[in-house]
Amino acid sequence: MYQNDQGQQPFQQGAGMPYYGGMQGGNGGFQMPMQQQQPQMPQMQQPQQPISDTPGMLPIQESYIENILRLNKGKQATIYMTFENNERWNAKIFKGVIEAAGRDHIIISDPETGKRYLLLMIYLDYITFDEEINYEYPFNNQSLAQYSPR
Repeated sequence: MYQNDQGQQPFQQGAGMPYYGGMQGGNGGFQMPMQQQQPQMPQMQQPQQPISDTPGMLPIQESYIENILRLNKGKQATIYMTFENNERWNAKIFKGVIEAAGRDHIIISDPETGKRYLLLMIYLDYITFDEEINYEYPFNNQSLAQYSPR
């Protein structure tokens, strides 16, 4: 814990207000603020398993772009991206086969050139497919990401 020049600990751990314990007299009538109790917010219970009321739809917590892309791994996609403040190419279109997807990126490969692209989700506008896409939740599939609701 931090100590000042006089060897005193000016902050009490876990408190929201400073506490200058051990100061003796001569403080010119200055009084330290009293610590105020912070109201406790009730804790809400999170569901153990994601729930979907609509057949054929991903559960709410698993309906992320990365999961949809993972369900469609190996399919040809056209990815539209916009790069702000870029004079050379403000908007760009990438075509390729989906290899992988993460929370912040997509990896595709161009079958004609063999080139692979790591694309950042922050620039993503939308994605099109020339065939039907998979959107069914595969039960017991561990490759889908699960995040707590925001």
